[in-house]
Amino acid sequence: MKKPDSSASLISRLTRTPKAGRAGARSVADLLESEEAADLRALLAEAPQAVDLLAGIAEGAPYLWRLISRWPERVAPFLSQSPETSLEAIFAETRAAGDLTDALAAMRILRHGKAKAALLIALADLGGAFDTVEVTTALSDFADASVQGALRFGLNEAMRAKQISPPDPEQPELAFGLFVLALGKHGARELNYSSDIDLAVFYDPEQPGIASASDPQKIAISLVKTIVKLLNERNADGYVQRVDLRLRPDPGLTPIAMPVQAALGYYETVGQNWERAANIKARPVAGDIEAGKAFIRELAPFIWRKYFDYATIADIHAMKRQIYAVRGHDQITVPGHDLKVGRGGIREIEFFVQTQQLVYGGRRPSLRGARTLDMLDELAREGWVTPEAAAELATAYRFLRDLEHRVQMVNDEQTQKLPKSEDDLAALARLAGFTRAGLDKALLKEMRIVERHYARLFEAVPGLASEAGSLVFTGVEDDPETLKTLRRLGFQRPELVAETVRGWHFGRRPAVTTPRAREIVTELVPGLLEAFGNSSDPDGALMTFDNALQRMPAAIELFSILKNNDELRRLFAEILGTAPRLSDIVAQNPHVLDVLVDPEFTRGLTVEATRERIAPRLERETDFELFLDRARELARAERFLLGTRVLSRVLPLSEAGHAHTAIAETFLDMVLKRTRAEFARQYGVIEGASMVLLGYGKAGSREMTANSDLDLVVIYDAPPDGMSDGNRSLMPAEYFAKLTQRLISALSAQMRTGTLYEIDLRLRPSGRKGTVATSLAGFRDYQTTEAETWEHMALTRARVLAGDSDLANRLKVTIGEILSRPREDKPTRADVSSMRGLMGGGKPGRNAFDVKDWPGGLVDCEFIAQIVVILHAGRYPDLIGLGTLCALQRAGELGLIPMEDSETLGAAWQLQSALTQATRLCISGPFAEAQATPVYKRRLASLMDMPDFAFLIAELTTSQKKVRAIFERLIGKVKVG
Repeated sequence: MKKPDSSASLISRLTRTPKAGRAGARSVADLLESEEAADLRALLAEAPQAVDLLAGIAEGAPYLWRLISRWPERVAPFLSQSPETSLEAIFAETRAAGDLTDALAAMRILRHGKAKAALLIALADLGGAFDTVEVTTALSDFADASVQGALRFGLNEAMRAKQISPPDPEQPELAFGLFVLALGKHGARELNYSSDIDLAVFYDPEQPGIASASDPQKIAISLVKTIVKLLNERNADGYVQRVDLRLRPDPGLTPIAMPVQAALGYYETVGQNWERAANIKARPVAGDIEAGKAFIRELAPFIWRKYFDYATIADIHAMKRQIYAVRGHDQITVPGHDLKVGRGGIREIEFFVQTQQLVYGGRRPSLRGARTLDMLDELAREGWVTPEAAAELATAYRFLRDLEHRVQMVNDEQTQKLPKSEDDLAALARLAGFTRAGLDKALLKEMRIVERHYARLFEAVPGLASEAGSLVFTGVEDDPETLKTLRRLGFQRPELVAETVRGWHFGRRPAVTTPRAREIVTELVPGLLEAFGNSSDPDGALMTFDNALQRMPAAIELFSILKNNDELRRLFAEILGTAPRLSDIVAQNPHVLDVLVDPEFTRGLTVEATRERIAPRLERETDFELFLDRARELARAERFLLGTRVLSRVLPLSEAGHAHTAIAETFLDMVLKRTRAEFARQYGVIEGASMVLLGYGKAGSREMTANSDLDLVVIYDAPPDGMSDGNRSLMPAEYFAKLTQRLISALSAQMRTGTLYEIDLRLRPSGRKGTVATSLAGFRDYQTTEAETWEHMALTRARVLAGDSDLANRLKVTIGEILSRPREDKPTRADVSSMRGLMGGGKPGRNAFDVKDWPGGLVDCEFIAQIVVILHAGRYPDLIGLGTLCALQRAGELGLIPMEDSETLGAAWQLQSALTQATRLCISGPFAEAQATPVYKRRLASLMDMPDFAFLIAELTTSQKKVRAIFERLIGKVKVG
């Protein structure tokens, strides 16, 4: 078929439309009534096919329809002009964002460009004006333009800061040989609508263009951060591209921008087959393009071997089988099927091509292209596959990519999964131009073709069950093949692993002394070693497990749980490898693993949800001691559940504080109620009396961590002449003092199942000198007449955690009145500055990871938030009761501190709070960087969503310096006391 003239208008090139019903037609009619759609209304009057196109979008692609409804005035020019011409204008505007000086303006242009490009390309795609290749090319070209614009913005900033001095100021891209490689689909110009873009950034520190006083690596890293911020960050205009930097060499240990020679050295010495496959598609898209091309030429010997590399087939096929095994995509179906990694999907076609490229491309330069369809043609031309196979796979590839695009058009989601519901599948079918039955028929046909050709290519490759190799632990000598297998599984010290496992078989640990335990271990070991091998630290995981077996008198229950659940084995191995705190919990009580197979694993951890889950299991215990033991057991399981959710990224670190606090509030409330009931059996109750637990610190501000204690003040109110009506009558002060002591014992006493929470009462009026329970009147009097500034600052985080609602409401009013009192500004700031010095704020703690007390750490942020509240709550009562982050944000909104300071402090608080959550989750004591293993550092960086540990340190250090500078500017110089 003859290709249409690329200068012809889009509307004249429409050849197809989605299927649409009356709802779509009504939406179009409603849109055309608006004033903004006047040009579009005139254009569509003579173009019924274009009306059908828009109706199909209105009915089947909400994301695209939102763009059309938002900017109807843009649609008419798109339809009346050549799509190629319109796209070039969008690309030029996107690249030009790099010449702006305001980041927000640049981000706006980039995001509007993304929206315009997505809409225009989709119109051309759905209307048949663009074929599959033209669609993926256009999407990739826009990604190129966005990266170019973002990088140029960063380079211009660096040039204005005199960090770089390029030979030609009009071409800052040529400074110090920095270039951006696009990998994967982006590199091959095969992007889909919602693809991540895989980027790798390299530079040559020896090239001219760096100012004499500048550090090339810092500049390069800063530029990459600028690219990520401008493209990746979501705001009111959306986002541009999701940027993935993990395809660079050894991303867990290397900076996000690497020197060229370091990268080449890595590939030459330790590069892996999957990295060869990734670099087939590498393409320089921004920066010094010629330097990028030279780098790819240097990389050629690594990618393209001169001999036929059949071992690569097994490597790549193993990756594919792992996808089937882990993600459950080993059956061809339609509802819920993954078009990318499912059987018969896009990935199989890509693997089919890439495998043969890697095997034969060393001797056949014609097989070194990046595009899948081009290489299918070349494989057929060279005789490596039949023309029929190439043609069938090419047809299937186009079909699957087109359908993938329609899946993503619906809501701009990064997904390749087909809907599961029949209604959603029917809507997708109409968008793709099919009936519901027609979609099933066409899709199943293409996927079975792909499956057949893929199976033929790999029919000689052994199954996954035989891949692990020999695992023999009998006798007293190491089996050489077993050591090889252990190394392949990822163990660095296979001899020690073999000796340890042999010890289990010989019953050398208390937990494996029984024949039944050893029998289960024999069945468990292969799967367990594979799970350990896939963890962050295989050797460490195995040694931690072995240590647990030494402490456990029996482990049949744990062994059985692990043997029968592959997913639990995987998560268990990861826990052992990176979170000793959690592994200790498992060792002491294996049944906590049950929570991981419970549906609650993915549900919210609010107070209400936790109470609903816990109450039925706890309230059935009628004996008080059994109740307390059961509470400790359930709390431990809840904390374990929370920790594993964070570790497995189900729950973000930013929500962990609320979740930990929800657990604490739940058990505090239930233990208080039961303790009061037990106490009343002996002493009765005081008529008209009430009691609450006022939480301070992290409990009050909902910022608790895995090892937080509870800072409590017990407040009561009772008639002055009241007496308890039990066997032994007590006056209110003595009654509530004894009740408080009973409560503290119930919460913190060491029992068979440990403690529930450590309790700290030192924040009560007069501290240790004061009574353990305080009357409401006494609390009010003390806070009004005797309390010092620091006590009022602490009160800003106070919140009732449990107790009687009427007293809670009255106490809340009292706290508001206390915090709203007028204060002298300068003396208050001087008090706070002096207090910070006395706390050690002016003298360093252990290191920057001691984020609570380190200069610029959490205490600095908290003190700023607290002083804002106590100085301004009288005028702005809504400041009372806010957590640290919200108080800082509100202070900026109200102009009480500069907005820039508010944002800096908020970001610093979030970073350091998340870091606290991450370290407390994994280890019990303070984090010691010098003793931390590389594996733990990588895991910590990953939990923090940082590219590597070095980047985390740099972010943390910079953040703390900014916070301390703001603290001293807003409050005063910190003097060590």
